[in-house]
Amino acid sequence: MVTSLGESLRELKDRPYRCPVTSPPSPADGLRDRKKRQTREALATAALRLVAERGLEHVTVEEISAAANVSSRTFFNYFPSKDDALIADPSVDSARFVADLAEVPSDVPALAAVRAAMTGVIERIQADRESWLLRMVVIERNPSLLPRLVTAGAEVERAMIEAVAARVGVPPDHGFPALLVAVTGAAFRTAMLRWAAAGGARSLAELVDEVFEALAAGLPDPRTATPQPAAATT
Repeated sequence: MVTSLGESLRELKDRPYRCPVTSPPSPADGLRDRKKRQTREALATAALRLVAERGLEHVTVEEISAAANVSSRTFFNYFPSKDDALIADPSVDSARFVADLAEVPSDVPALAAVRAAMTGVIERIQADRESWLLRMVVIERNPSLLPRLVTAGAEVERAMIEAVAARVGVPPDHGFPALLVAVTGAAFRTAMLRWAAAGGARSLAELVDEVFEALAAGLPDPRTATPQPAAATT
């Protein structure tokens, strides 16, 4: 029997459980979706590289489009603005989280379930490591992007709150789902910042596990081990 959140985090890793995998698309849909995804990624990558080199105010949509070998009209089929091309699409992460949370066994406590549901998002970030590290540098250097980032984060949080509320059986306006999402969101951002500061040298999944283990333990004060005195020699 699982007796604590910390134990549930560890126990879940040993279960024959994995996040859902979407059904394979038809060949036609797969090719069309793949081309759209490649175009979106090319535009986002071009935007990140140009802004990292020149600064946000010195890059135009036309230049981003040219670097991705598409027209400006095509750019606006994918992104409403230059800022949006620099910020990861929140709908992708929120949809993935909601689907994965629904697959976590119902007896897993909410905190551990949220961590498990983040696995797919974490894997996607690590698979696109260079772009994400560059994205975080661009955001740090261009504070004017923060309002769009906050808006994107709010969209994800709303979806997460509704998913958590459905899981624990309370209305979305109950305090628990919002608190859990706020706390775990802050923990995830902390892990992301540590990951970026280390240049992606450490596993993001391990860093997220560390902060969630701290939450599961009640966020105890960090303690420095007291050095043991050296044994006397004779």
